[in-house]
Amino acid sequence: MHGRRHARPAVLTGGPDNIDEQVAAALREDVGGGDVTAALVPADQQLRAQVIAREAAVLCGTAWFDAVFRALDRDIRVTWSAADGERVAPDAVLCRIEGRARPLLTGERTALNFLQTLSGTATATRRHVDAVAGTGCTILDTRKTLPGLRLAQKYATRCGGAQNHRLGLHDMVLIKENHIAAAGSITAAVAAARRLSPGVPIEVEVETLVELDEALAARPNVIMLDEFSHEDLRVAVARNRALGRATKLEASGSVSLETIRAIAETGVDCISVGAITKHVRALDLSLRVTNSS
Repeated sequence: MHGRRHARPAVLTGGPDNIDEQVAAALREDVGGGDVTAALVPADQQLRAQVIAREAAVLCGTAWFDAVFRALDRDIRVTWSAADGERVAPDAVLCRIEGRARPLLTGERTALNFLQTLSGTATATRRHVDAVAGTGCTILDTRKTLPGLRLAQKYATRCGGAQNHRLGLHDMVLIKENHIAAAGSITAAVAAARRLSPGVPIEVEVETLVELDEALAARPNVIMLDEFSHEDLRVAVARNRALGRATKLEASGSVSLETIRAIAETGVDCISVGAITKHVRALDLSLRVTNSS
């Protein structure tokens, strides 16, 4: 049977329920009509291999990695020495794999693609979360995700310590400049949102302090402060506090590792960072055969 054993309890659970669907699509894309290279290996040959991290990282994607080999051969065994959400050091052995050579070789690239991409997302997220440590500010992800991997990357950002913003267009009303222009005003847009989608959280994007005042009067759940200067962010926080801080303030735009702590120190409740999913760099991992028979 396919085995998945951790050296310690998993740091984070609750990944998306469409992992098998994502893996099936990835294998169809890669394998097509069959792996003509793996066919060169004797059908009964057994392999042992291990995956090594070539750099410091936050691990994420173990369930996808497992699912790839489970789809190809349920007798392949994967034994993990780290769990999703854990920091791993350079040259750390993340897992060991044992099983028939053909399916192991066939699944190698697809399994690593998931593990590298999701670990890269979690690692980038953790850097941003660490950068605001102690400020009380929360890092949020965005909808700027890789097509088809929305739920996977949203899981990865949670592994990195961020909070999920909205999953899609269905679970929050986010009123941006084009919606405001079409509705006629922030006030009208918020009123329409309450009428058409009662009970659904409402967020309004503003670009000036004048728009902020109108949004505060409309009392949405969240106000996004887009491309505000640090000085204007502090003004926005002060105005919101004067009203009892009923609405959360989210900073957005021109966010980088170099600027994020100064933004957090203005007193905003959260900062949304598109780069953690949009500009993801795959983690440097290596799968190496350690024994064959």
